[in-house]
This record gives sequence, C-alpha cells and structure tokens, in this order.
Amino acid sequence: MFSFFNQGSIYYLLNIYSDSSQMALKYLKDTEANINNIFIMTGDFNIRDSTWDSLFSYYSTYENTFMDIANSFNICLSKSTNQVLTRYSDNPNDSNSVINLMFLCPDIEEFDNHTIHSEWRMSSDHASLIVNILIFEKHIQTRKQMIIKNNKEETRFIAEIIKSIKRLNMNYIESKKDLESIIQELTHNTDKIWLKHSKVINITKHSKS
Repeated sequence: MFSFFNQGSIYYLLNIYSDSSQMALKYLKDTEANINNIFIMTGDFNIRDSTWDSLFSYYSTYENTFMDIANSFNICLSKSTNQVLTRYSDNPNDSNSVINLMFLCPDIEEFDNHTIHSEWRMSSDHASLIVNILIFEKHIQTRKQMIIKNNKEETRFIAEIIKSIKRLNMNYIESKKDLESIIQELTHNTDKIWLKHSKVINITKHSKS
C-alpha cells in the first residue's frame, strides 16, 4: 500500500496480487477491510471474466465478490484507453488474457482511465498499466503587504480613508457612469493610502494569522 497527502487528506494506492486461489480477495472480504480514501487499486488479480476480457466468453465465480470489494472502497473499474491484453503467456498451450486491472476513484476528476503498454513489458509476461495523475503547481505566498493592527499607521490609514470619502463629490450622480466614476476614484485613493501606510513583511511559521 502506498499513500500521498493532498489538501488535508491522505489517499491510498492498493497494489494487489491475488493468486489462482484468490487468497487476497478472500482476505479483503473476510476481514471487511475498512480503508478510506483509496484512489487507485491495481494489480494482477488472476481473474478472467468477459466483463473486462472481450476474448473470454464466461463470467468468473469471483466477479461479484470482486466488485463488492471495489464498491466498498468507492472505486470503479477503469476502462483502458487501448483495449489490449495484459498477460502474455510463454506457454503456447495457454492463451493470452486480461488479468491486470485498475480501479480508480470516481471523485477525482483529474483522471478517469488508464493505458496499457504491452511494449514496455520486455522480459515480463505482464504489461504495464499507466495512469497520469496531474499535479498542479501551487503558489505559496511568502511575502505580504500589510498594516500591523493597533499601531499608529493603522490610525493614520483609517483617518485618511475617512477624509478621502468625505472629499468625494456625490452631489450629481445621475447615471451609472457617474457612480462608476466615483467608485473608481475611491478605489484609486484607497490603494494610494494603503501603499503609503502599509509595509511588506515576510511570512514565516511564526507569523500570526
């Protein structure tokens, strides 16, 4: 199991190998594993089923249990962007198949499908399943223009703002254009007074909110 932290929550990735006896699925079912915030479940499940393998004509007896486990984790079977096989047998008596699957969290809009890269398997008999997770750059502000509360600059700032408002000529507001002009004048004056009395400070872990 892998995890990552995002916006105050921990999300988990389950990488599962279930043998031909389906021991992993039986364990998840019998223990009723309660794991929240799973965003990906993937692996070699060793289950052939017509639901995800178009070359296979039958349903597996494990299919219902498999889907019940996925539903309990609030994840859905992902449809690959290219419908190719995931397991390639070296034994000519065994057919190639789709037994590597991926389940994704439907609540995360950044990704909703995966791609199978059979050309990347090299000496392995299993293809690689790839999903792209977009990570957006987040700007963290480290400097801020401010007026310190309860000091003389705050008092001067408020006094000048009051004078600026009193000086506005609001005797002839006859149209929307007149009102917008007064608002622009007030905005300009406020910005000018703010820059006059405020100062730039560095934000650190010791800064007050």
